[in-house]
Amino acid sequence: MAYVLALATAVFLAYRMVRPMNIFVVSEEFERPIPVTTAPSGLLSLSATECGVCHSEIYNEWSGSMHARAWTDPYFQVDFAFDGSQQICLNCHTPLQNQQENLVLGFRDRAKFRPILAPNDGFDAALQNQGVTCAVCHVRNGVVIGPYGDTAAPHPTRRDPMMTEGMGTCRNCHVVSGKRWDTFYRIPPCGTVAEIRESTDDGIDCTGCHMPDVVRPASDGAIARPGRKHLWKGGHDPDTVRRALRVRVNLEAVKNTGNRRVSVALTNVGAAHYLPTGTPDRHLTVEMRLTDGTGVPLKEETYTLRRTILWRPFIMDLWDTRLPRHQPRTFVFTSPPDADSQPVNLEVVVRYHLLEQARRRRIGYENREPISYTLYREERQVN
Repeated sequence: MAYVLALATAVFLAYRMVRPMNIFVVSEEFERPIPVTTAPSGLLSLSATECGVCHSEIYNEWSGSMHARAWTDPYFQVDFAFDGSQQICLNCHTPLQNQQENLVLGFRDRAKFRPILAPNDGFDAALQNQGVTCAVCHVRNGVVIGPYGDTAAPHPTRRDPMMTEGMGTCRNCHVVSGKRWDTFYRIPPCGTVAEIRESTDDGIDCTGCHMPDVVRPASDGAIARPGRKHLWKGGHDPDTVRRALRVRVNLEAVKNTGNRRVSVALTNVGAAHYLPTGTPDRHLTVEMRLTDGTGVPLKEETYTLRRTILWRPFIMDLWDTRLPRHQPRTFVFTSPPDADSQPVNLEVVVRYHLLEQARRRRIGYENREPISYTLYREERQVN
């Protein structure tokens, strides 16, 4: 009996090591694309370019955002193909029904990762290339929804409180559940909302940072009213991340040794969620380097701040060294004894990494843009 149980356990664990891996739960809210297929009366199409005819400033902001590149982004395309081109990914990267080549008729499995598909006669390839386009958030039941309803627009409009509540339509894609019998997340995958709930009781306000307040006409020729910029800047924008991070470098003598100690304190002062947030590939590194007067390295240390997850045979958070809100993390190293009697130069570099090099190589992503950038650099002579 014990032999049979051991064999069964071994077979089960072996299967868990090779089975297709689903890292989140497909909830009812995003198991299918948004069933918006026709433009409101007065509009010729659901295309963002149609919206841009009147909403030119908002259109220009959207055009430079990651939302506009949700489908065409080269990294997404490679990662999407590497993971088997799962249909569920499309419901956030091309959320409208006619942005997808197939219709979802049902599912072959309870987890909803094996959809029953049929060709979509309404598929629009040009609309697909617009990713998270205007209609994804602003068109419902033949009406354009927004923070105001009393407009003189050439299309029907309706005020929707969701547009001013702080998280609004963000929840459609940026809140993913991980609660399943075989997952043991402390925070759900890409669990930005869960991280905010952990750090504050003041409510969740995604738009406060990612859609800054502005007073302007929402459309060309309209009256100026309070609104928000459609930028959604985050991890891909160095200036946005720099505003969220405070770095303090301190040098001091080590009592009774003559050595010098360097401490670097990092504090997340600008984000209610962890820094970095989102996919676990994103991480920070802190590099500290001492060199002599000729540039020869005397000592080097690199520290990594990241979320580490065990993916197989079960999904489990192992540790998380990222920066929670307002909780400083300090890194210290001491100069070697042979550096005490010579000029020593200190360099401190903090970098943000969008992707790990190991994963980049594994999925075959040949990036044309950098996958990391420098947030902070300081050089000084120690003595």
